[in-house]
Formats: sequence, structure tokens, C-alpha cells
Amino acid sequence: MKTVGRIGAAVAGLAVVGGAAYGVTQLAGQDGDGAAAGQRLGPKPGATASAPPPATATATAPAAAPTSAVPGGKPFTLVGTGDIIPYPSIIQRAAADSGERGGYDFRKIFAGVKPLVSAADLAICHHEIPYGRPGGPYTGYPLFKAPHQLADALKDAGYDSCSTASNHTLDAGYEGLVRVLDHLDRVGIRHVGSARGAEEAQAPALLEAGGAKVAQLDYTYGTNGVPLPDGKPWAVNLIDPVRIIADARAARAAGAHVVVLSVHWGSEWQTAPDQQQQDLAKALTASRGADGLPDIDLILGTHNHVPQPYEKVNGTWVVYGMGDQVASFYEAAKARGNMSSVPRFTFAPAAAHPGRWEVVKAEYLTQFSDMRPPFRVVCTSCEAATSSADSTYAAADREVTKAVMSRGAGEQGLTRATE
Repeated sequence: MKTVGRIGAAVAGLAVVGGAAYGVTQLAGQDGDGAAAGQRLGPKPGATASAPPPATATATAPAAAPTSAVPGGKPFTLVGTGDIIPYPSIIQRAAADSGERGGYDFRKIFAGVKPLVSAADLAICHHEIPYGRPGGPYTGYPLFKAPHQLADALKDAGYDSCSTASNHTLDAGYEGLVRVLDHLDRVGIRHVGSARGAEEAQAPALLEAGGAKVAQLDYTYGTNGVPLPDGKPWAVNLIDPVRIIADARAARAAGAHVVVLSVHWGSEWQTAPDQQQQDLAKALTASRGADGLPDIDLILGTHNHVPQPYEKVNGTWVVYGMGDQVASFYEAAKARGNMSSVPRFTFAPAAAHPGRWEVVKAEYLTQFSDMRPPFRVVCTSCEAATSSADSTYAAADREVTKAVMSRGAGEQGLTRATE
């Protein structure tokens, strides 16, 4: 769907959740902003833009006036997918699929999941890594650099927006961060989580579907010890519950009907959400505006490499971790790192709260990065529904389902989809 702009402001600070400190650097003054002015929804004419007051993550604090009703609003579907990490073997596959000297074509890698991504009204990816300079070198762990042609494949698959804040965002320095945002802009995919300027850092991605304006926020726990670029403390959004709530309220004030939070958090290779994830999820979903309604409508987690549970927390769906959508772990002990879930939520206008949308259907699909030549990402719940299902796919589907349902999401209304 067409993205209509970006909105919001940020409050910097430091908060402690579950005994762990989540820090965010103080925002600098306005600086060069790499996004076009036409991609923003600014203050109303004559209004003065200002940051919302800080608020504790669990408090019910004053917020903007309730969002007005939207005549003709209708249901829409939103899907999310997990971490995209093009390891060297995957980059080699893209080079082979291109057939051109020096070319890279990732489209065939995503072809198996393109139908479910493109069919959604809104589709959100997690862009884990930066791009290298044209022509390379392209590298893997611990400092990733991928070809920029990945952006073209994401557009072809049907993605509308991507979260870009991760522990690997600065693997190729500030320049790699800029290359990602420039190429996502080039293909028409919105993004949030990293920035080329202070104004861009303060603005969530704003999408539109079903007559609703949907704001996407994004933050990461850190950048693997790589310091934020000198003079650019706004380059990557870091987790701070106070800031997240302030940003969500700013998005509401600017007209968002739905606020979706992407967050890079948790413990790698652990299926169960760790205490920090649980505490942060509880704090954020407990936060209410002056109207008594949630500040955040959905949380989509990344980083853990493996599928994690879904759960309603304070009445709001939390996907603790989707797992890696694109990865290539060869070790048997890390086979789960090639599996992931695809949450699909249907939002509809809330009859009791004009101007707000609510989740009326919660589903998930399962995915698998199949390393058997040629490397491809497969919708395993789709494949498992056929009589000729590959046993490897069926096993992956069962493993992902076990993780997704491990905290009682089935009893809370979550269902498995096959198409």
C-alpha cells in the first residue's frame, strides 16, 4: 500500500526495566534530513511542533485529543517477517540467480513467500544489515555488508516498510546505514529505526490501509558495542520505554489510528522470552492515553534467531520474536535459526472507539530457509497443507508452531494459516 508520510517526535532519556538499563542517546538539534519533505506529515499550518512530555511507561498520562472517526474505514491485514541476514552463501546464490557478471538478484529467494507478503494490505520486514559499497566487498558475520539489490527484491516481494534498527545497523559505519535508507527510498519502501538526520530519527514510518493511518516505530537494544557516529547520536534508535511511549503518543497526536512497535530485543537462541522482554512488554502494553486506550496496538519482535511465542499482554498482541526470515545456519544445533513465523493480524474499526482500529483476527504462518540448492525461503505452513508436503518442511512447521503456541496463544485466539 502507498505510504503517506512520517510523523512524530522523540524524548531522550534512560529507563530501567526488569533490572536492565535501556539507554538512548540525547537527540541533537535539527540536522540534515535525507528524506524528501513530501514523505512527511508535519504539524498543521500555524502550529508549533514540540516534543510530548516525558511519561513513565506504565502511567496514564495526558495525550492528544482522540483521533477523529474515519468514514468508510474497513478492515485491513498486516503481516510481519523476521530478520533478513544475507550470509555469504546467500549472496553467492543471488549472484548465481542474477546471471549477470557483478549482478545480484534476490527475487527468487523470496518467491516462495511473495504471495503471502504481497497479498497483505501492509507488509513489514526487518532489514537487519547494512549495504556495502557497489561492487563489494560483501561480508558476513561479525560485520555484515550486503549488495543493495536486496532492496529491489523486497519491493518485488511486496513489502511496504522495514524496520532498520538492529545490533548490526552500524556494521558498515554510518555510510552503510545511509546506503540502506537511500536504496529503500529508491524502490519506495518506507523505513524506521535508523536515520540520516535528527528530524528523520524523530519520525515513525506512516503507512495507510483500510482508511487507517498506521505508524510504525522501531528500536534496538544496542549496536554490538559499535559507538554511534560522532556528531550523529540520532543515527540509531535505542530502546528506552519513556521515549517509546512518548513517540507513540506523538504519533497519535499527528493522526495515527494504529501504532505498531518493532523492537530488536531478547536473548539469542532462546525460545522463551527473557525477563527483560517480558517486563518491557508489560510496561509498554499497560500504557494508556487520556482516553484510556492503549498507546501501542501491536509489538513485533526480532533479534533472537529462533521463533518465539506470541502472547496477549494487557490485551495487546506481542510477538516476542519472529525468528530469522533469511539465514543459513549449517550447524545441526542451530537448525532452528532457519525457521521463522509470519504473524498476520487483521485490524478493523473499533465500534466502541471511533477513530481507532483493533485486532479482530490473529494468525500466523511458518517459514523455512531451505539451504538445499538452490537456496530459497519457503512458506512451510502453506507446503504442509498439501498432500505432497516435504518432510523437512512439515518438521519445520511443527517446530515453529510449538514455539509460537508455547505461552497459550491458541487459547487467546491465535490460529495457524496455510495460505
